Amino acid sequence: MKAMLLRQPGPIEGRPLSLDELPQPTPGPGQVLIEVSACGLCHTDLHIVEGELPARKLPVVPGHQIVGRVAALGPGVTRWRVGERVGLPWLYSTCGQCELCQQEKENLCPNAQFTGYHADGGYAQYTVAPEDFAVPLPEGFPDPQAAPLLCAGIIGFRALRLSRIGLGQRLGLYGFGASAHIAIQVAVHWGCDVFVFSRSDAHRVLARGLGAVWTGAAGDPIPARLHSAIIFAPVGGLVPLALEALEPGGTLALAGIYMSAVPQLDYTRHLYHERTLRSVANATRQDARDFLRLADEIPVRTEVEVFSLDQANEALLRLKRGEMRGAGVLQITG
Repeated sequence: MKAMLLRQPGPIEGRPLSLDELPQPTPGPGQVLIEVSACGLCHTDLHIVEGELPARKLPVVPGHQIVGRVAALGPGVTRWRVGERVGLPWLYSTCGQCELCQQEKENLCPNAQFTGYHADGGYAQYTVAPEDFAVPLPEGFPDPQAAPLLCAGIIGFRALRLSRIGLGQRLGLYGFGASAHIAIQVAVHWGCDVFVFSRSDAHRVLARGLGAVWTGAAGDPIPARLHSAIIFAPVGGLVPLALEALEPGGTLALAGIYMSAVPQLDYTRHLYHERTLRSVANATRQDARDFLRLADEIPVRTEVEVFSLDQANEALLRLKRGEMRGAGVLQITG
């Protein structure tokens, strides 16, 4: 099978992913073989490829927003049938036994494995996954449009929950890429006034088209303070700016798996009056189920740019430069 393989992390400008011919994987006990149709591109992929996240498996096939169909069943699989459409998100497996798993916090499991990081992912024609961690997908989304739902959508939804945004309140979104362009649709559905902060004119235009009541750059004056905010951009310098924009009692959620250094905060200026600063780490299977149900109900519309498998380096470079409109997706088959 064809796959884009990372042997050694490095700057994406150096094209560290190579198109290789690899053996087709065989599903083990409790696993399904997935023929990949589409795989979304994520900033986490970029952090893995460039080495900002420490390597857990090398060589590795990145990609964790996988849409495909079950091609074969491993021994003992009962949940899926050959030919069924499935999605595979970032969470690949957990131990199911630790205190956090037992408390329905499997996203924090110390033994969690992640797709395209600990296990080969979706920048390939085939991949294998535990049957219990693959998810059914709403039929209303074609494969390329469904792919961004599986991380950008799920993480954005969890970030909205952790930001404690209420119906009809004011929400700030810092950075407007794949995740934010989905999260805004959920927030507008909840009746929120959404303020979008982005350096990109094109991203601000997209945000207004999706219902933002205000757009501008971080630090620009805004007409009213925010009840909640989410930072999607991996830029630590945004943290004090976002905290200053919050109402007393507001919450700022940091939605990235990686962030550059956060500047020193002033307690009175940034945190006093019971402002909350919290991170968002991964997502649970329940987050996935809840979000996919809601995405189908709204329905969410994903803006995608489609690339071929061998264009993965170029597509990730565009993602790094902020040149992607909406979400990038690799079309593998179909």
